[in-house]
Amino acid sequence: MSKPGNETFYQRHGKRAIDLCLSLMLFILFWWVLAIVAVLVRVKLGSPVLFKQPRPGKDERIFYLYKFRTMTDERDAEGNLLPDDVRLTYFGKALRSTSLDELPEVFNIVRGEMAIIGPRPQLVRDMVFMTSEQRKRHLVRPGLSGLAQVNGRNAIAWDDKLAYDLKYIERITFVGDIAIFFKTIAKAFVKQEGITEDGMATAADYGDYLLAEGRVTHEEYAQKQNYARGLLSNV
Repeated sequence: MSKPGNETFYQRHGKRAIDLCLSLMLFILFWWVLAIVAVLVRVKLGSPVLFKQPRPGKDERIFYLYKFRTMTDERDAEGNLLPDDVRLTYFGKALRSTSLDELPEVFNIVRGEMAIIGPRPQLVRDMVFMTSEQRKRHLVRPGLSGLAQVNGRNAIAWDDKLAYDLKYIERITFVGDIAIFFKTIAKAFVKQEGITEDGMATAADYGDYLLAEGRVTHEEYAQKQNYARGLLSNV
């Protein structure tokens, strides 16, 4: 995967420095919020308090993304997890609607795996269905929020979401990142909009979306899912 050309000083040095300083400052100021949410998750959902999941990061290096847990681990008689809409509790929905479940990602930012603003890190099983053009989104660090998130988040179609990601990486500026930052606060904490698709507990995977649209065959779908499992087996 080739690197983006003509990077500005902000992209090369300023963005990471600001991410590190701001994330540390936010942790120092709001550590008590993380502590309260952690206690509530432990009481209402049990342990583990944190949910971790492998995601493709910059240059498609896989890292573990951390969130507060929002679902129970209820299983059927055969030991299989119940559907998301069954396991997602009212408390879990409240965490997602306010984006408080995303707070542990501050540690991913401190570690350099994520940025405050950038394309949201999708699942590995989403990445394998992307075109080579769409996968250019991985040329930069994934973000806590991004251009797609302030333009509808999961309420917009996958094609539009990925198009916003590509639009963002074409021109990364300090002013643009600041604008996305404050729009994110307004949408997540004030309007509480666009967290999931209408009528769904969680957004549909990209592969499932393409299969439902008839844009991949069942055979292609199975092959790419196997490819994704192969990538994860090496994590």
